[in-house]
Amino acid sequence: MNGTVHALQDHLHHLQPLQGAQPIHSLDRGIKPERAEVEAAIRTIIRWTGDDPDREGLIETPARVTRALEEFFSGYGEDPAAILQKSFEEIDGYDEMVILRDVRFESHCEHHIAPIVGSATVAYVPRGRVVGISKLARLVQAFARRLQIQEKMTAQIANTIDTVLHPKGVGVVIKAVHHCMTTRGVHKPDSSLVTSRMLGCFREDAELRRQFLGMSA
Repeated sequence: MNGTVHALQDHLHHLQPLQGAQPIHSLDRGIKPERAEVEAAIRTIIRWTGDDPDREGLIETPARVTRALEEFFSGYGEDPAAILQKSFEEIDGYDEMVILRDVRFESHCEHHIAPIVGSATVAYVPRGRVVGISKLARLVQAFARRLQIQEKMTAQIANTIDTVLHPKGVGVVIKAVHHCMTTRGVHKPDSSLVTSRMLGCFREDAELRRQFLGMSA
């Protein structure tokens, strides 16, 4: 399936409209293509690979790939800030670091639509209120289920926590394997990318930052 997904971005705009259907509109206008248009795009990609989309093993593939893409990119339908809106103030003065480690995610590189698989560690120092830990995991997922680059995703997670919760500081570390360079291109299967974003006291306090990085390793 990865090969099909990789080719989708490059070939979707070459499609001719279905007989009797409206042309595919640019997403820049905010108009989302219909499901039938996406399935037609997958059929075209299958033909481009040299295979027959009408043979038994592939006849249902366009519908399956479309459903998979809906799941892969469901983050576009979520408001990340809304995920953090419910918080709790009954914390008896707790003001130390809150850290959620090893939040696994799957994303897709915006350059090749190849998988990015990794984990995030998210921390913040509360300022009078905390958020449910499942909400931090959901926040990671909301940004992961979009076309991404890891650097931007790291900043988006940290910035959203900072904006919504107004904590004393935020730290985010992400480590991930990028299939755009492990299964194609330079073919470096043992490589991984590590990114971090430090805000507030995590940026200003070297000892707190060292403690966080040690706990996230």
